[in-house]
Amino acid sequence: MPAMKSVILTLALVTVLAAQASGQPADAVLARKTSSISLTFDAHRPGLRSLSVDSLKRGNFGASPIVDPGVAAAAYSVSEEDGWVRYAPSSSNDKQSVAWEMRCDGDAIRMRSFYLPGAESQGLTLRFDPNVVHATLLGHVTSGGDIALPAILHLPGMGSLRVYAQGDEKAALRYAAHRAPAAYVEVTFPAATAVHPKIEYTLEVATIYPAVPGLSADDPSFDGFRRDFLDIFQQQAELHVLANNAASDPCAFTVYESADMARYTPELVHGLTALDLVRDTLDRYLAGFLAYGMPGYRIFEEQGESEASQIPYVFSDVYPSLLIAAYDYADGSEDQPWLRKNYPGLRKWAENLVATNADGRPFVEYPASGNSGSWTAKITVRPANWWDTIGFGHEDAYSNALAYRALRGMANLADRVGEQSDAARYRLRAQQIHDAYPSTFIDPATGVVSGWRSSDGQLHNYFFPFVNGIAVRYGLVEGQQARNAMNGIFAKMQSVGYRNFALGLPGNLVPIRRADYVDLDPRFGGPTKEDGSDGFQIYENGGATACFSYFTMAALYKIGDRKEGDAILLPMVDAFAKRGFSGRGANGLTNDWRDWQGGAHGYEGFLADNYYALLAVLDRSHLIAKLP
Repeated sequence: MPAMKSVILTLALVTVLAAQASGQPADAVLARKTSSISLTFDAHRPGLRSLSVDSLKRGNFGASPIVDPGVAAAAYSVSEEDGWVRYAPSSSNDKQSVAWEMRCDGDAIRMRSFYLPGAESQGLTLRFDPNVVHATLLGHVTSGGDIALPAILHLPGMGSLRVYAQGDEKAALRYAAHRAPAAYVEVTFPAATAVHPKIEYTLEVATIYPAVPGLSADDPSFDGFRRDFLDIFQQQAELHVLANNAASDPCAFTVYESADMARYTPELVHGLTALDLVRDTLDRYLAGFLAYGMPGYRIFEEQGESEASQIPYVFSDVYPSLLIAAYDYADGSEDQPWLRKNYPGLRKWAENLVATNADGRPFVEYPASGNSGSWTAKITVRPANWWDTIGFGHEDAYSNALAYRALRGMANLADRVGEQSDAARYRLRAQQIHDAYPSTFIDPATGVVSGWRSSDGQLHNYFFPFVNGIAVRYGLVEGQQARNAMNGIFAKMQSVGYRNFALGLPGNLVPIRRADYVDLDPRFGGPTKEDGSDGFQIYENGGATACFSYFTMAALYKIGDRKEGDAILLPMVDAFAKRGFSGRGANGLTNDWRDWQGGAHGYEGFLADNYYALLAVLDRSHLIAKLP
């Protein structure tokens, strides 16, 4: 019977392939579906024509991101035997010889490559459309720039595939990604060679997220947390660091977000943790790597004038971010040899934070004044932090909150390597920031923490939920002042009518005045009216996003307002499950930023910062460690 089955299926394939040549589909024979995988094998060459994964096994199979890899391929004859789809090269003298064979069973895809002397040997390439799913390959980078196995092929919104190899102990996958002129993410599985005549790759579906007491695996309301927890980790394919996404820019000021989540992420695959990815990224920065937010960095794949000319200063949140990430790694991994080796480099970063300011105040100060009207129409300098279209300058409340946490962590690391003098200085500066923070940044008229104090002494308060959130979460604003700040933010949110938390949160609740907005391009919220109202709800000028919403939710959970925290978190988790923060809207723009009616106004397509919001699930259950 098995032999007869093989003959019947082979004849069926021949019939279907003949039909395909006349324009009819061949998917019916080549399709496979299990509880966690839905795919179609390619009818012409080794590979997949479609792939969808549901790591939670709920039958939630979305659109396939697989596209034609567009590479020249040898001709193959295709057959099936005992569940294996087999690809025999037409160039082979032995027509029964198979170069690749593939199958799908249960939670795994298996792909075998065989070396055929005299036949053209080609790797198997999976190309993903990032506008559908922004795939990324997570693992250690080899000296040749490939990704060593085992590794993780992560498909945001779907789940993960643990990738293993047998037959080559040094097996590694080629990894490439670009966003222009046509966006793609590409992973290539090398073919067998004379040295390694048979290689078998296994792609095993996995759902990787931290255990949270009280969250039943059968409860679908937190599926967005389970399926998307790893979405924060996007390894840039060309630059080999954690970044916005696989084909976008690395940002030094966001490394701490990945590190914060890595501390709570279970092992990705045997021999690889999320903290390993953080360490590898930190090692690159310690060796002198430049990223966005640092002078000299050039925007990835940018055409025309370089963004480097707009960044003459290190952003105020760069060194705090890197130091927090270093603390997360050193403390979470207990890798004392790494700490001892790299302490001098960490110290250089820390010294930039404790350098004496001209006015003798304890804060990190950005060279740009932040004064209203000081930003020129042609951008020659960007503001102080991540929010790089809003005129944060001089004393920036967000960056100084990060600096406070970074210096406390650095003091802890200094103690561990016996540098007590350093520890004392860093701890003192952190305390000085803490003590001066409320009187410097709280707007006495509203009780809300302002975004920045410019060099002319003016406070710039646009009711930033994330600024108030981080100040409360990190303990810079405490007690009744903390409650007043959060109450003020929510009172303003109600008064301006923001209700749809499935879109995330606006960065600011009132329009940024033209005099305080840096990028006047209307695509990025740039206003023409002086009150900023015509740019409001677009991009960073009050647009809704999951980015930085973590701080607002974490602050609410910290002060005991679980009901208010859940009112934001639960709709967002549901939106994550529906892939609400990735892909493109009907207008061709992307969903990482929305107006308050849900219209798309982003450009990244996938912005890893959005997924930092999922850390709030752990705050909700009081699983986050206290600050050092």
